[in-house]
Amino acid sequence: MSNKASSVNNIYQLDGRVPIAKAIPFGLQHILAMFVSNLTPITIIAAAGGLSQEEIAILLQNAMFVAGIATLIQLYPLWKIGSGLPIVMGVSFTFVTVLSTIAANYGYPTVMGAVLVGGIFEGTLGLLAKYWRKIISPIVAASVVTAIGFSLFTVGARSFGGGYHEDFGSAQNLILGTITLIVCLVWNCLAKGYLKQLSVLAGLIAGYVIAIFMGKVDLSVIFSGGLISLPKLLPYIPEFNPGAIFSVCIIFLVSAAETIGDTSAMVASGLNREISEREISGSLGCDGFTSAVSSLFGCAPVTSFSQNVGLIAMTKVVNRFTIMTGAACMIIAGLLPPVGNFFASLPDSVLGGCTIMMFGTILTSGMQMVAKAGFSQRNITIAALSLSIGIGFTAASEIDLWAIFPAMVQSVFSANVVAVVFVAAVLLNLILPENMEVGEIKAE
Repeated sequence: MSNKASSVNNIYQLDGRVPIAKAIPFGLQHILAMFVSNLTPITIIAAAGGLSQEEIAILLQNAMFVAGIATLIQLYPLWKIGSGLPIVMGVSFTFVTVLSTIAANYGYPTVMGAVLVGGIFEGTLGLLAKYWRKIISPIVAASVVTAIGFSLFTVGARSFGGGYHEDFGSAQNLILGTITLIVCLVWNCLAKGYLKQLSVLAGLIAGYVIAIFMGKVDLSVIFSGGLISLPKLLPYIPEFNPGAIFSVCIIFLVSAAETIGDTSAMVASGLNREISEREISGSLGCDGFTSAVSSLFGCAPVTSFSQNVGLIAMTKVVNRFTIMTGAACMIIAGLLPPVGNFFASLPDSVLGGCTIMMFGTILTSGMQMVAKAGFSQRNITIAALSLSIGIGFTAASEIDLWAIFPAMVQSVFSANVVAVVFVAAVLLNLILPENMEVGEIKAE
């Protein structure tokens, strides 16, 4: 069947129309998978900056609106900004540590100034990607994707246990997460045809309903913000601090590596091909410039969401029109406080039950990318050493291997697996000779 005709089968095609009633559930599934994670970084950074609950509520509304707009630009590029790929954008966790430190020491307006400059910096790098793209070889991207999978395991486990709330690890949370996970698995095993790809949405709905009966959802807050409210532009006037800007620009480089890894994994697992230079350039341009716009709404940087890469790897639903319906829902959520409050009331343990398997899928996508890059002695050395350094040096919490380094270096690398793996893999890729082919191992 031609993908030009409106058909539900087009959910597996990049382009083509899907009946709107069939597209919305798939698009909504993508938004629900990242909704809470999109809001959490803002809450943490704003709290570090001493903002009030009322101020944080405005920023959360802005974050939903900005994430929806950024996703639309990623799906349907403006000029050279945007990849044209089914990438869902959201407020990044990568920046939480450094921005929280800046907010606590210099104030929230300084965070906005650093994000504005850093976003323009990454966006410009993206447009110039053809001049430096070669340093991110397939094995470097594969190592970064694998590291992203590892880094998200604790995020999934934290959500499964109840997030950052006082009742973390309680029997209620563990039961709720387990039930949600079981619903996802049973739905995936028993559903037929395209309905099979809605397992995450089924788990989220079932988990939410059960959470209501368990008393873990506060429905009274849904209408607390009124019925409609426009996003507020420039809630804070940006202030510029050279040290803060430098720190944030370093993290933007790490974020760029994550985006390359995410988009490469999505293209490999969802479209079964290698990513093009144009797509890398567009995705990074969207990352950077929409992050600069995000700062004008008082929000942290936006970037590609690994949760949605995992969802695509699991479901193979890559249709841009379908994902666009999800982006539209996100924008509506940013304009209608009750919608945003309803989605934001989703308990962490329900989200954890759905995402814990998706995060594992990202890791296996990284493994597949390593295999596709080839098991030459050089590739094995780059992947093995970068991952062992990155995971080992950041996971060993009982010892501090970063204590002798300046505070800025510690804030960037001490707890960021992806950052360390990225730097190690890039350096090894530049240093190791190309002819390290002795002892090549062939994958069966």
